[in-house]
Amino acid sequence: ISKHNYLQTAMAKPLALTAIFFFKQTDAFTCFSPAHRTLIKGNGVDVRRKFPTSIFATTEERKEEIREDANEALASVGWAPPTSDEELSSDDPFVQNIEAGIQRDMGVSLDELLNPAKVVNLERDLYNLRLELARLTGKELDINTAQITSEECDGGGGGEEAETIRQKISKKENSLAIERRSVFRGWLKNIFLGQAVLSLGLSWVMVTNPGVLFGSFDWFQGYNLDTSIRVLGFWWWWLFIVPSLRSRRPSGFEKKALDIAFLGTPAISLLSPVVTKDTAIIWLANFAVVAGSYAFAYATDGDDSGSSGGQSQPGWLKFIYKSLDFGSGQERGARK
Repeated sequence: ISKHNYLQTAMAKPLALTAIFFFKQTDAFTCFSPAHRTLIKGNGVDVRRKFPTSIFATTEERKEEIREDANEALASVGWAPPTSDEELSSDDPFVQNIEAGIQRDMGVSLDELLNPAKVVNLERDLYNLRLELARLTGKELDINTAQITSEECDGGGGGEEAETIRQKISKKENSLAIERRSVFRGWLKNIFLGQAVLSLGLSWVMVTNPGVLFGSFDWFQGYNLDTSIRVLGFWWWWLFIVPSLRSRRPSGFEKKALDIAFLGTPAISLLSPVVTKDTAIIWLANFAVVAGSYAFAYATDGDDSGSSGGQSQPGWLKFIYKSLDFGSGQERGARK
């Protein structure tokens, strides 16, 4: 064997393995068709035995896998992509049908559930899964109605794919049954209100004389935490007081007021120390922001420019208000 041929043979395997590793990282193998992938070998070694099969997946297969993983993660926190490009509104017949069913079965409105957004998402997912099951099993349905059950959609058979759909339906039906029974009771709202009142008094003591609360503890004097606790006291508005009031799920002008306060109190807490180091004054400034938010929201109650997304609002402000509503049901049109 010539020296030239020897060098070529010695360098072939390292170069091939390096190329395979590089292609794996850059997803280069996704360009090969299934027929071509069966021919990718190196010196008699089938590289498919050396590397995960996912790196040989087509681009569409990879995209579908990523979409499924993302949808499952989003659904676990009560969020999922809509059935169409348009978001569901509270006037949508599908949402109204869900509302009527909950009123009939549970005696409460959709808005009174702990997680109305998740209920809407689960109902929508089940509707789509049932239609898919009907397609796989050859069952004919009237898709113009949302009142379809899993039994009505299952024509039997369908193979492994249909069985996977049945398992997904069963899992989501169990989750939906739990969510439909989880009602946001009045006593829970009162707990949040009491928490806000308690936090109000506690935070005032923290900014004025924290020694009253913590002076008997050795760590308070040993670590000189007087200033830190005073600062925490005026931040209490944004951390506990306003969130506790918002947790009651108020509507109308109060909801708008608390949305404004939730955005305004951190700004005051950040900027006020530039003007004054008196923590009691900063606490009072936060109080003024919250009171002013209530006054402004009450005075403008009924305006189309409210936090519900009026046409006169800039896009960035609509986005902020919508982000504050995440998880409450309003972001998916579950409530007005």
